[in-house]
Amino acid sequence: MAPYSAQDFYDRLAEDYHLIYADWPASVSRQGNALDTLMRKYLAGAEPLDVLDCSCGIGTQSIGLAERGHRVVGSDLSPAAAARAAAEARRRGLALPASAADMRALPFADASFDVVLSADNSLAHLLTEEDVGRAVRGMRRVVRDGGLLVLTAKDYGDARQTRRQSTVPQVTDTAAGRVVTFQLWHWHENGVHDLEHVQLLPDRDTWRVQVRRATSRAWTLLELAGLVQQCGFGDVTWHSVEEAHFFQPVLTARPMA
Repeated sequence: MAPYSAQDFYDRLAEDYHLIYADWPASVSRQGNALDTLMRKYLAGAEPLDVLDCSCGIGTQSIGLAERGHRVVGSDLSPAAAARAAAEARRRGLALPASAADMRALPFADASFDVVLSADNSLAHLLTEEDVGRAVRGMRRVVRDGGLLVLTAKDYGDARQTRRQSTVPQVTDTAAGRVVTFQLWHWHENGVHDLEHVQLLPDRDTWRVQVRRATSRAWTLLELAGLVQQCGFGDVTWHSVEEAHFFQPVLTARPMA
């Protein structure tokens, strides 16, 4: 069976993406602060920084970094998500040029950015080492010498071996009532799995069910670190959730000459 389309998944999710968070505005601020702190640790004195968020989604990380004064450009496979990111930034009085682009073919000039960011487990939608390599080599091309690569990824732990079936439901309070979001996983080989992203939306005294499907690969943190190193980066370091104050482990790496 062919993989589900990541672009279709995020185009359909863009309008409701904020509902996967208990409090999206608070998450924007918290994640932006955590990433800003980490970036300044490696690039102290160089701020404000030119940042490319090459999987910007609806702007969760991009807006948080723009709020802290960085010059952020967003791109995303989903035109709908990129358009919402730009609109959400404008609503806050921020500049966030955002466009549709595949991270495996970034449409930016060489050495254009101090930081290239891909957050929220976006690399999981690249199912082969070849595709991850294409993406990370492109990130190396557009980041300046002396700059920084920042990736965040889900630590699947033993989920791949145990073939975990589902995620823990997230409950979000809205004006219309509670929204419940969770995923169901259907495993193939080498950590590849189809996911059903299920949202239960309040509809008077019952629920409306929204289901969107995508295909991901449960890359281990060790696998991703090795692929990043093969693509022209050194000083490859994973920062734990506790150390980075981020909801996922964060990888940093420096471009090698």
